[in-house]
Amino acid sequence: MASVKVESLTPPMILGEGPHWDQEAAVLYFVDLHGSTLNKYDPATGKHTSTKKFDERCVGFSIPIQGQENKFAVGVGRDLAIITWNGENGGPQNIETILTIETDPDQSGNRFNDAKADPNGRLWAGSMGAMIKPGEFERECGSLYSISKERNVVTHVTKVGISNGLAWSKDLKHFFYIDSHITKVFKFDYDAATGSISNRRSLFDFETHGISGFPDGMTIDSADNLWVACFSGGQVICINSKSGHLIRRVNIPAPNVTSLAFGGPELDELYVTTASKNMTQEQLKKYPSAGALFKVTGLGVKGMPGTAVQL
Repeated sequence: MASVKVESLTPPMILGEGPHWDQEAAVLYFVDLHGSTLNKYDPATGKHTSTKKFDERCVGFSIPIQGQENKFAVGVGRDLAIITWNGENGGPQNIETILTIETDPDQSGNRFNDAKADPNGRLWAGSMGAMIKPGEFERECGSLYSISKERNVVTHVTKVGISNGLAWSKDLKHFFYIDSHITKVFKFDYDAATGSISNRRSLFDFETHGISGFPDGMTIDSADNLWVACFSGGQVICINSKSGHLIRRVNIPAPNVTSLAFGGPELDELYVTTASKNMTQEQLKKYPSAGALFKVTGLGVKGMPGTAVQL
């Protein structure tokens, strides 16, 4: 196996999140959640572009829409919007809100967080509660939803703290999910035809394995091993999705690792987003690249491309 190399690719952002590798375009899309921007990184040119800040609310995710050029499904606060962006600096060109979740007045502080399209193009998106103080959020106020191309919303999990990582097994028989308030990776049975999940159980417990920080974003490789970002842990860990055994760790030079996705021509490059928000001056001096997008090479594994949303 080649030696593992970790390199920063972009200037630091406030809170990078939601990396999505577009295999057809051969580019990576991601968001600056608190900067409220959509971002694009082209590894062929090394060019990083972003929208201007287009909303005062958090932008939780951005996923290309299948068959619609320059259009993305984006979580903006509690709104699901279709945003048109040409991938260049500036814009976006258009924003169309198509639905709003959790409209009760007592949920006004809630917002969308992580999201992905399942292998059939169905959007899965989770929510979380309002921030009480830096680094602390209301507990059990969020939910996990799926949204069909007909825009029907189905609630799958309730009383979620911070809805985060999502992944599906290669055979589409299992779904993996993270609620960051519960320091565990959960495994469900998955019905690809109906998009239903059942039989929730704990696959991996951070506390039991002595892993510092909280599980955040997640992806899966072609061998069905899970890769999990460790917020406040400064690393990425790899877990066997069948046995729950810890396979390996990869240190990232940023304390708050938020999410990750495989990409590159051979899908053997791991792109990792990080955050600089709420770091002290001392921490920022020690980790000057915190908040950047990183690339990890030499892992000796391959992932799968992101799936575009059908909307």
